[in-house]
Amino acid sequence: MSELTDLLDRHLDQGTAPGIVAALGDADGAIEVAAVGELAEDAVVRIASMTKPVLAVAALRLVGAGAITLDDPVERWVPELADRQVLRSPDAALDDTVPARGRVTVRHLLTCTSGYGMVLEESPLQEAMREAGVEAGPDPLTLSAPEWLGALSSLPLVAQPGERWRYHHSFGLLGILLGRVAGRPLGDHLADDLLNPLGMHDTGYAVAPGAADRLPAAYRRQDDGTLVQIEPAGAGHYVADDAADRAHDELVSTVRDYAAFARVLAAGGVHDGERIVGAELLAQLRVDQVPDAAKDSGSFFPGFWDSSGWGFGVAVERTAAHAGRFGWSGGLGTDLWVDPRSGRYAVLLTQVEMDAPVMQLFSDLQQL
Repeated sequence: MSELTDLLDRHLDQGTAPGIVAALGDADGAIEVAAVGELAEDAVVRIASMTKPVLAVAALRLVGAGAITLDDPVERWVPELADRQVLRSPDAALDDTVPARGRVTVRHLLTCTSGYGMVLEESPLQEAMREAGVEAGPDPLTLSAPEWLGALSSLPLVAQPGERWRYHHSFGLLGILLGRVAGRPLGDHLADDLLNPLGMHDTGYAVAPGAADRLPAAYRRQDDGTLVQIEPAGAGHYVADDAADRAHDELVSTVRDYAAFARVLAAGGVHDGERIVGAELLAQLRVDQVPDAAKDSGSFFPGFWDSSGWGFGVAVERTAAHAGRFGWSGGLGTDLWVDPRSGRYAVLLTQVEMDAPVMQLFSDLQQL
C-alpha cells in the first residue's frame, strides 16, 4: 500500500468522503493514481471551479494565436457588456450608479476584476442577483448561457473594472467570450484546441447518456456530520447529449484527464514536446496579477489574501515555504496544486461540498 492509498483510505474511514480519487505526478510523466470508495479511477466528476484554470489556458492559447489580446475590451465580442454602470458603493441601490470609467477587458475576466462577481454582503445587488438566477451557489445552473448573460448584464457592476477582485462570474463571462471568439460552441472549441490534443477525452460540459454510469453522486455534509445526496449518480444536469449553451458553466473530468492538464502546467506549458501555452503567457498565469488595492478582504473567505495572490484562474502561494506554488479548488471537493520549482503536481477529486474535513484532505495530500 502506497502513502497515497493509505492517506485516501484513512480519510475514507474518517468519513471525509464516500469516494476519493487522486493523482500525484511530475513534469516528466511519472504518475501515481489511487481510488477508494465510491469513486473509481475512471469516474467522471463535476470539477466545479477547477474549470477556471482550463479556461485560462484556453484563453492564453487564443492570445498566443493572435485572435485576442489580454487588454482587448470584451464588448468587441460581447456587446452586452458595453456602457456599464457601476454602483456608487457595494451596498447602494441598483439605480445609484455612475458610468464605468473604463471598459471590461480580457485581463479583467482572467483576474476576476471585471466588476462582476460574488456579493457576500446583504445588499440590493445581492438580492437582485438571487432573483435573476445568477447568484453563485452549489446548485447546478438553470439558465442557458444567453439567458445568464442577459440577466447578469442587466445589473450594475459592484466596482469599477480593474479596481476590485470579486470571485467567480468573470469566468462565466470568459467562457461566453471564448465561444464567440472561436465562432462555435465552446465545448467543441475546447475539445479540438486543447482537450483532445492532451488526451482529455472524458472532459467536457456534460457526460453523454451512454457514459452516465461513470458519474457519481454529489454530497453535502450536515451539521451532525452525516452526508446527504444533493445530486444523483448517473443523472441530472451533468448528463446531456447537447451542451452547446453551457459556455458559462463548469466542466466534468476524470483524474487522469485532469492530471494530463496539470502535467502541462508543471512542465512549463509543454506536452510531449509540443508547446501548448507560451512560456511568457504561462509565467503571467502563475504570478499574482491583482493589485493590493483590489484585494477586498471581505469579498472572499477570511485570510485568503494573507498568504495568496491570484493569477489567471489560479491562486498563487506567497508563503516562504511554498512560494510560487499555484492551483485552485472546486466547490465539490476537488483540488489542483502545481509546484513549478519541483515540477510536481497533485490532483484530488471527491464529490463532497467543500468543508473542514475536505480541506484537511487537501492539506494532507499537498504534504505528499
